[in-house]
Amino acid sequence: MVYSYVVGGIMASLFGLVVLYNSRKKRKNRGALMGRTRDECLKTSGNEGCSQEITECTDVIIVGAGVAGSALAYSLGKDGRRVHVIERDLSEPDRIVGELLQPGGYLKLVDLGLEDCVEGIDAQKVFGYALYKDGKHTQLSYPLEHFHPDVAGRGFHYGRFIQSLRAKAASISSVRLEQGTVTSLIEQDGTIKGVQYKNKAGGVLTSYAPFTIVCDGCFSNLRQSLCNPKVAVPSSFVGLVLENSPLPYANHGHVILADPSPVLFYPISSYEIRCLVDVPGQKVPSISSGEMAHYLKTAVAPQIPPELYSAFISAINKGNIKTMPNRSMPASPLPTPGALLLGDAFNMRHPLTGGGMTVALSDVVVLRDLFRPLQDLNDAAAVCKYLEAFYTLRKPVASTINTLAGALYKVFCASPDQARKEMRQACFDYLSLGGVFSNGPVSLLSGLNPRPLILVLHFFAVAVYGVGRLLLPFPSPKRMWLGARLISGASAIIFPIIKAEGVRQVFFPATVPAYYRAPPMI
Repeated sequence: MVYSYVVGGIMASLFGLVVLYNSRKKRKNRGALMGRTRDECLKTSGNEGCSQEITECTDVIIVGAGVAGSALAYSLGKDGRRVHVIERDLSEPDRIVGELLQPGGYLKLVDLGLEDCVEGIDAQKVFGYALYKDGKHTQLSYPLEHFHPDVAGRGFHYGRFIQSLRAKAASISSVRLEQGTVTSLIEQDGTIKGVQYKNKAGGVLTSYAPFTIVCDGCFSNLRQSLCNPKVAVPSSFVGLVLENSPLPYANHGHVILADPSPVLFYPISSYEIRCLVDVPGQKVPSISSGEMAHYLKTAVAPQIPPELYSAFISAINKGNIKTMPNRSMPASPLPTPGALLLGDAFNMRHPLTGGGMTVALSDVVVLRDLFRPLQDLNDAAAVCKYLEAFYTLRKPVASTINTLAGALYKVFCASPDQARKEMRQACFDYLSLGGVFSNGPVSLLSGLNPRPLILVLHFFAVAVYGVGRLLLPFPSPKRMWLGARLISGASAIIFPIIKAEGVRQVFFPATVPAYYRAPPMI
């Protein structure tokens, strides 16, 4: 009896020692973990030290809460990432571009779970385009027959859409939106560790995270160290809003091939139409002096469809005229550990085709999918090498829309050169043929069929069609020479754009090593 008590006492003592040892070991490990977490988590002057809760850490800093930043914050937050978004101004923005979302962009919204962001903002469905030239016009519908009825383009007020995206991102508990201006990236031994910024009160703060994504728009002041920017400004848009005037083709964008460059109309609410007048070059007539109003009334208004003329003049008389430079910049990244560029800070194209938001949302989908298998972002060099795949995987959508935007703008602008005139007319006549001749180019423009090779084939089909018009019924040496110049001019338009996009990545992505890169085993 006594023996059993002695044995029991010994066993109890041994068990107690084991429990005590494990307890102290766990406490020590937890202290080490929290020490590491404390160094990695978000630090601000308003939070002495740092919360010891792991959930207070930041995995990703996003600079900018525009289309790309807000959509990415929502996507990463929904996947469990802790995201800190720093936006210069969280009030509703007022812009004259970014108001037309192509059907391909809407499909990306659906993929991201953000399709409800176009609800409740009086967004208008857009089903295609109407193209006008010299009094003639043709209807170009999106090929939507095999899609859900909700799939279409959308026209809306940019600010309302952005606020809807921001609200969606803020609804995720692991996403924190803060108003502040990022002044610099924090770099250590070639790796981006975080950002320095000024908050709304003017305080200078520092935020750290394993990864920083910069998407602070076309005027980005942070892109210099992350890419090789070659920004061009081929023209500016002059924006007006026409009220209570129905479009000739309901729920369609309207493109007028005016002289010297195109004029656009599309619905942005149930009673408003956005008008964008393209003005070539970097200088525009003065608004304050009345020079702009005079230019619009005398040079542009006579070329506007009669159904819109009165509303156009009325919009000019109201005086709410805005301008926006049209920028283009090919993607030329400098892969940097700990950071990546996105959105207009990374890549821009002429907004004639309304493809900017489609490219941005497509890039967000690609980046979200690349981030999903990453368990740990702390090995910056390994993550950077893995994410080089992003630059190739984005190419089908991005290069198709970028190339089409640049090429169409040059073709649609008036020119004194006879070969360019013939190319412009051939493009209008080719699209007017309907069937595959219009469905093919429109499916490319809409983002529904992002295939660069199909784009090149259609572009040169237009050129060959133009040459055929010149040579029939009887070719002459003059017409043959003009046809040769037309082909040469078409090549001069599209090949430099393709070169800037990257021939290998655009047409032979499978030959790029990063295309097959697996996520690092961290």
